[in-house]
Amino acid sequence: MKTIAQFKVFKDGDSYVAEGVDLAVVTQADDLDELVKNIEEAVSLHLEGENFADFDYSQKPSILVNYELPQYA
Repeated sequence: MKTIAQFKVFKDGDSYVAEGVDLAVVTQADDLDELVKNIEEAVSLHLEGENFADFDYSQKPSILVNYELPQYA
């Protein structure tokens, strides 16, 4: 059973976008602090009323965010 929900974060124009690695969750925000709040809310809403075991997650998974740095030439 998974205890961590992973997200990939990248910059898209003026916004930051977070995509779930194992969960079908995508959210965005203008800054990273707001993005963290949006990720927590999106995960909560996505799993609300669901049996966490159906998603192979523990009841209260942690959230791990990986930030993709842009490539510079």
